[in-house]
Amino acid sequence: MKLRFLVDEDLPRSTARFLGHRGYTADDVRDLGLRGAADRQVFERAQVLEAVLLTGDGDFANILEFPPGSHAGIIVSRIPDEYSSEALNRALLQAIEDLTAEEIRGSLIIVEAGRIRIRR
Repeated sequence: MKLRFLVDEDLPRSTARFLGHRGYTADDVRDLGLRGAADRQVFERAQVLEAVLLTGDGDFANILEFPPGSHAGIIVSRIPDEYSSEALNRALLQAIEDLTAEEIRGSLIIVEAGRIRIRR
């Protein structure tokens, strides 16, 4: 089964579409009425959807607030702002495809340029 993603508003508008074109189900928080919503609201919607939260917000890397194992997965992008939206989307897709669904589920994953860190 392919993973489902909830894309946070600090990532490009194109990210959800990009993942959708590659066979994933991906929702953008802006399309779900969550523009400007608190982190907790975004996190809770991801859990309702059983979706991996895909974000650029480092606050979601706080394992005290969002402990590994308590969610469907959180992927935090630390891709530099200098990257184009297309390059960022490709880097995120590569990270997603380098991992299994089991590795992603419940884990905190930090994606940097050329590097992936996983906290289970």
